[in-house]
Amino acid sequence: FVEWSPDCRYILFVTQEAQVWAYDAMGNKIKRLNLPGKDDGEGEGKDAVEIVGINWYDGAEGHVDVTAPTLAIAFSNGRVQITRGTEDPDPVIIDTKLQPLCQCKWNTRGSVLAVAGTHTHTGSNGETRDMTVVQFYDPHGLYLRTLKVPGTGINALSWEGGGLRIALAVDAYIYFANIRPDYKWGYFSNTLVYSYTRPDRTDSSVLFWDMTSDERYVKTIEGLKHIAAAGDNCVIVTGPEPDGTYKLSLCNAIGAPIDTKYTTIKPCYVSMTPFHIAVADKRVTYVWQYRTQSLKLASNDASAATNSLRKNPGRERMLDIDNFSDSPAVTVETFTYPEGECKDPISAITASDKNLIVARESGMVHRYTLPHISLEQKNVVRCRPHLLRLNCSSGKLAIIDTNGMFYILDLDGTDDSSGQQGQQLQFERKDTWDMRWAEDNENMFAVMEKTRMYVFNDLQPQEPTLSSGYLASFKELEIKAVMLDDIMQQPDKPTTDMVVDFETKSLRDVREYIDSAGLADTYTYIEQNPHPRLWRLLAEASMNALDLGIADKAFVRCSDYKGIQYVKRLNSLGDKMKQRAEVAVYFGRIDEAEMIYRDIDRKDLAIDLRERQGDWMKVMQLVQTGGGDDQLMFKATTKIGDYYAEQFNWKKAVMYYQQAKQPEKMAECYYRLEDFSSLQKMVTMVPAGTPLLTTMAQMFESVGIHETATDCYLKAGDVRAGIDCCVLLNQWDRAVSLAEQHDYPQIEGLLSKYAKYLLDKGEKLQAVELYRKANKATDAAKLLAMIAEEVTKVQADPLRAKKLNVLAALEVERFRKTALDMSQVNGDTDVAQTTMKTLDTLMTMDQATADGGGKAAKVLDNAWRGAAAYHYYLLAQRQLYNGKMDAAMKTSIRLAEYEDVLDPKDIYSLVALTAFHNKYFGICSRAFIKLETMTNIPEDDRETIQNLALSIFTKNSPLDPHQLPEQYLSCLDTGTPYYACTASGRLIQVDSERSFIMCRTCRHYVLEREIQNVNNCPLCHSSLL
Repeated sequence: FVEWSPDCRYILFVTQEAQVWAYDAMGNKIKRLNLPGKDDGEGEGKDAVEIVGINWYDGAEGHVDVTAPTLAIAFSNGRVQITRGTEDPDPVIIDTKLQPLCQCKWNTRGSVLAVAGTHTHTGSNGETRDMTVVQFYDPHGLYLRTLKVPGTGINALSWEGGGLRIALAVDAYIYFANIRPDYKWGYFSNTLVYSYTRPDRTDSSVLFWDMTSDERYVKTIEGLKHIAAAGDNCVIVTGPEPDGTYKLSLCNAIGAPIDTKYTTIKPCYVSMTPFHIAVADKRVTYVWQYRTQSLKLASNDASAATNSLRKNPGRERMLDIDNFSDSPAVTVETFTYPEGECKDPISAITASDKNLIVARESGMVHRYTLPHISLEQKNVVRCRPHLLRLNCSSGKLAIIDTNGMFYILDLDGTDDSSGQQGQQLQFERKDTWDMRWAEDNENMFAVMEKTRMYVFNDLQPQEPTLSSGYLASFKELEIKAVMLDDIMQQPDKPTTDMVVDFETKSLRDVREYIDSAGLADTYTYIEQNPHPRLWRLLAEASMNALDLGIADKAFVRCSDYKGIQYVKRLNSLGDKMKQRAEVAVYFGRIDEAEMIYRDIDRKDLAIDLRERQGDWMKVMQLVQTGGGDDQLMFKATTKIGDYYAEQFNWKKAVMYYQQAKQPEKMAECYYRLEDFSSLQKMVTMVPAGTPLLTTMAQMFESVGIHETATDCYLKAGDVRAGIDCCVLLNQWDRAVSLAEQHDYPQIEGLLSKYAKYLLDKGEKLQAVELYRKANKATDAAKLLAMIAEEVTKVQADPLRAKKLNVLAALEVERFRKTALDMSQVNGDTDVAQTTMKTLDTLMTMDQATADGGGKAAKVLDNAWRGAAAYHYYLLAQRQLYNGKMDAAMKTSIRLAEYEDVLDPKDIYSLVALTAFHNKYFGICSRAFIKLETMTNIPEDDRETIQNLALSIFTKNSPLDPHQLPEQYLSCLDTGTPYYACTASGRLIQVDSERSFIMCRTCRHYVLEREIQNVNNCPLCHSSLL
């Protein structure tokens, strides 16, 4: 045998000595595979064992489990070794008991391994006979089913694409067998849930399909093991998790998880009821009594004692099938997995609301009670159970064994021979693969045999129906079958024609009997074969024929109270046409009912009908044709708008709300559409004081449109909310203005608290912005000056310090301008009033100047002093580095005035440096004298300065090449200020020179020749034009 690996990197060769060698794609020998399946051979001897088949799944259609083995090697001793490639340290060994074994082959999905060979069967009398069989296993080695084949041996085996059929070459014949894959699926609450894999992904996709609304929800899940469904929920079993546990997720109809549990046992079998979930491995069963949403709602209204019982952690139980005590189930916390191998492992489980059934490979069936788990009875059947189903009364158990044989065990009956409870009925069917009990009849069930569906009532079969569907439900004499084979062709696009409803023979017969024999004879026939579904069918047919007497009796027989009341209502109408219209309404034929009302000229009844149905479009059309009034039109348009609003179609909704004159709902639609221009236009249309204004204000406030939001609050009469809106949106100027207008003093305290909060967080610039928006210019200026002072000390960034001082000075100028403008706001006042307001303004400015302390407060007294100091300091540095020594020296001399702003050591060091390079040793000597006489300089620095001065002036006389003007020397010696050009730092003789400009903002001077191509002030950057 020769076999390529799926990735074409290796090729396996099987030698005559039953060895398997791996070669790479270039023909180089790589390794010899370990074959424990051969080494453990029995009967033939190790050397006599041959390899009879090898197959490596290529993964073309994806993997059901990324950890599952894909390489299968079959031996003549009946063993099959399946491994995860060539390096698997722990391969799975399957003992098929087939002697000899001749074929093995994966299906096209890699989910089932088919093994063909001869099985020797020993009868009860000791006789033996050989049977040709095909056994099926999952990728983990779990035994699934056995297919018996006539003939003396299988020579070849092949799967059909898709894995739904298998071809067998037996003697001179070719047999074809249909395969029913064990899909992971479930059906509950009219929702179909199933899983599928994709070739390009390693995980599984689980689709939840609501067959009523055709809505679909897809979830991707890693390590999917099982899906089961019942009641209003389904359970999805996945794993293993990193800690070795398996996860049970309880989900609703859209796949949203409701509850989650973890179990340590490997989930080989899963069963679910509306109240319990059972998971079993080969020995232990885990039972979880979960809480549905209805139980949770009921528990909220229950007593405290009931709640404590429901919240008891004992909802989870572990059951060992070899424990035959009175209380075999224990809690998860106290459970310890039993030691030793189970001689008779579990082969199938099922459960109902009353019982849990566990079947073992030997045919032993255990019946346990639920919810209190205790062993009720044990029975033995003559087969190996594969599929179990309990009927609606939990009295009968349907069993399908691994050979496809179908049996029924009457759990409540008595065995005639032994007298024990439980009797296997004399009933068998062959080649069965699925079955479903009726939910409303304990003696009726449906069975799938090959491609036919049989319905049995009291073990009597009805005519079969051709079908290959999986049975989803059986109730009210209708069977719902899902064509999963067809769905899996395009699993992400299921259609309704892939779900088929079959009627039982009795339901079909009654339909024919109604047409042929009449209602009265049909009533007599149903009395002999009663069923609620048949009575309901007769009642509906009687209503269609307006035979209300028979309809009333039929509704009584099927206990349909609503139907009885409806018949009474029909009798009260009297008019046959009205009755016919209402019957059409009952069956959902609304258009027919409307036509009847319009034919009898009762458009008012047609409108009432459409109102009851909620068809407001039709109501509007009927009103437009003259069947109603304006009030009804407004109601109809409002309801249509509500419909579109529920669908989030806000554009259409607002159109109908406009017709209905519903401003509240129009505002909601505009807000959802983010059409704030239209919403702002509505403000003028809404009367003052209406609650809608407050709602609209909140809408504007939520998106930051502060002006309109505040106007809405003010128009609604809620001034406090308007102020709060301004504060929330950081519009402190209007907040303070509104507070002053409406006498709300609390705004000052709130402003101070918020500013302190920002300062405590270190967000000083945000606090400055807060003060600016609140028109607290003095506080903003002080804070800016303080920040500038900190920047100078900590960061040594004079440019940033200058910018901050300029901003502080601009705030002071804004404050002064505002204060003076307020004193002259009213031009009609007399001179005395104007003088009094001016005095008040000046006192306010003096008070603001006097408040506070430290260097930061001085900014209010001389706003531009700090900015000018850093400006000249930066200018001198720039001139020094540009080689303009004379200009740098004169600019640095101007800094002698600002010893309170700049460090004197920096000032006179700069003066000495520039004077030295400019050869003005007299100025340099004066600067060194200033440095040496400083009191706050360390002694080490003083000694360094003295040594430097000594080295300079021993070589150069302390004389200047030219005498500087007196203003320079006075400033250097005593700090006397003089007018200096802000562009060059040179002295400006204000009295004699005329070619200079004074900035209107900072009131500093600049020579015209220095700013020929500049239109802004070098200090404050304001326009000079």
